[in-house]
Amino acid sequence: MAPSDRFGAILTAMATPFDADLELNEEATRRLIRHLVDHGSDGIVVAGTTGESATLTDAEKLRLVEIAVEEVGGTATVIAGTGSNDTAHSVHLTREATARGADAVLVVTPYYNKPSRRGLKAHFEAVAAATSKPVFVYNIPARCVINIEPDLFAELAEVENIAAVKQANADLGEARAIVDAGLALYAGDDNLVRPFAEIGGAGGICVSSHLVGERMKEMFETAAAGDDERARAIDDELHDVYETLFFTSSPGPLKAALNMLGLDAGGLRLPMVELTDDEASRVSAMLDRQGLAVAFRG
Repeated sequence: MAPSDRFGAILTAMATPFDADLELNEEATRRLIRHLVDHGSDGIVVAGTTGESATLTDAEKLRLVEIAVEEVGGTATVIAGTGSNDTAHSVHLTREATARGADAVLVVTPYYNKPSRRGLKAHFEAVAAATSKPVFVYNIPARCVINIEPDLFAELAEVENIAAVKQANADLGEARAIVDAGLALYAGDDNLVRPFAEIGGAGGICVSSHLVGERMKEMFETAAAGDDERARAIDDELHDVYETLFFTSSPGPLKAALNMLGLDAGGLRLPMVELTDDEASRVSAMLDRQGLAVAFRG
């Protein structure tokens, strides 16, 4: 079985819709989940960075898992973000997300406290031991300061249910090492989906797939099939989306885009702030260039 057959290729790191009081908007969350699965997403990640996990309570994170399982469980992969820089807290969230029906958990490299290599290994082993479900290790050195090195991935691959890596590191040599270790390689940045697919990657945990999920899925499939020219052409067209959604702190541009398209994502919790008028105009212009305003409403 190919890695992407197990979990899906395009997994969307879902924004968390809030209401006017910045509380979880369950109705809008359900609509967004269904929209994503109907438009190219093979699965969703709830309570990840794009979902503003840093300002969600544990109760909100677990309610997101419940809602996702209720809406698309059995038809799409539901992955719960359960990582933190506190192993005991990560273990607790992992157990609770598993009990609520998550298909897998996404566990970020511990940030800020900068554990040693032995500490990293012990952290992921402890979280994996807390669940029977597959564990995605999330390596994002830009946010966590430390990088998980290829030899450590080789050791983590020996843990039975550590199954995949969300790799937000553009080094193709390190990405190949993850594939060689037998772990499913998922791009952690949207612009890495195509190059990772070309070296045996399983897909991406994406943000742009909120808007262009079907096109991203086509790009991945053509790249994985060896049609590099077609895949590059699609990727080039989508760079406008990638760049616009990350020109300032995410998920600000994404939530602005979703609101403009009528998907009711709501606002942002501090310390994230709303876009300025000029920044919002930049998002609107991208939607027009990509034909998304017409596509969503027409």
